[in-house]
Amino acid sequence: MSKSDADVRHMAAALAQAQRGRPSPEPPVGVLIVSGEGEVLTEAYRGSDADSPAVEQALEAVGEAAKGATLYATLEPNNAEGQTTVDQILSAGIKRVVLGTANPESTQRGGGAERLRDAGLTVDTGTHGAEARALIAPWVKHVTSGLPHVALKLALSLDGRIASRSGVSKWVTGPEARVKVQHLRSMHDGVAVGIGTALSDDPRLTVRDPALLPADGSQPIRIIFDTKLRLPRGARLVETAEEVATWIFTGEDASEEAEAALEDAGCVVRRVAQTAEGRIDLHSALTTLGKAGVVSVLVEGGAELAGTLLAGQLADELHAFLAPILLGPRGRPGAVDWAGPETPADAPRVIDPSWEVCGQDAYVHGRLAYPEPEG
Repeated sequence: MSKSDADVRHMAAALAQAQRGRPSPEPPVGVLIVSGEGEVLTEAYRGSDADSPAVEQALEAVGEAAKGATLYATLEPNNAEGQTTVDQILSAGIKRVVLGTANPESTQRGGGAERLRDAGLTVDTGTHGAEARALIAPWVKHVTSGLPHVALKLALSLDGRIASRSGVSKWVTGPEARVKVQHLRSMHDGVAVGIGTALSDDPRLTVRDPALLPADGSQPIRIIFDTKLRLPRGARLVETAEEVATWIFTGEDASEEAEAALEDAGCVVRRVAQTAEGRIDLHSALTTLGKAGVVSVLVEGGAELAGTLLAGQLADELHAFLAPILLGPRGRPGAVDWAGPETPADAPRVIDPSWEVCGQDAYVHGRLAYPEPEG
């Protein structure tokens, strides 16, 4: 069934509202309330996990004007036991509800949408549904699997290299791509690199532009996978660990002395299982992050870490920046270090990729899909 122009327009506005919030570990939600005459009465979004839900904010803002109005919400309202968002909608006198997508947690008493329908409200679901589902994809993965949603970022030359033959990687891509990466960082709970990248680039892994940060100015957690605890005390990640949360995942046999020094500097060190090859067991590390409430992680390097994520089918999304330069066969190895698929048909691929021009670079991004195992 086609959606009305007004519904499409108002849900687009609700999605724009939702994107303003950084409520992790709660899902982003945007809301509009529109009068029977078509006037937008208020807009709201979930700003942080400590804020009241977006629907509650909107209903409080319009008061008695909610009677007979239409409520647009990007996510189906909660219907848990006790006083719920659904109860508030019913009490306010809303006549119609338009939803972007269903709520995977709203299962009690048949779900929020069903309960609203049972109470006599008109409920339409699926307006801008694909966009609404994409918006909450990290949260959905977290609540259904316990793992963070993992976005993998790559920056490479036309011939697939990440650095010159002398090891210089600053900068393969242009300034516009680096600005885009800042936006990507700001959208995630954590930013991760392997120890090789941490040693070669000595990064800060912070969001530089304060305008991109939430109202409290908090930075994403910085995450380093460092099997042997080789990260030096003088690294910028360590020197700023008192200012920005810094987690280091290491192996079970790493130096206790190094661990004590890093923790004394303000880092959080977590020992996790190792693979048969002696590397960090990434599933174990991601499980630890998920239990700590980390919903989404942006992985920025390096090649071995990227390869391990892809081989284990742990990366959910790809963001690749392709620079119009050639670094030659003696340039540093490709952006992904792994055995790879036997055939192109076996390769992980981006579903419905989005291509953009980012300065002089090409930027492709989208959801990753993996081939189904045979048998």
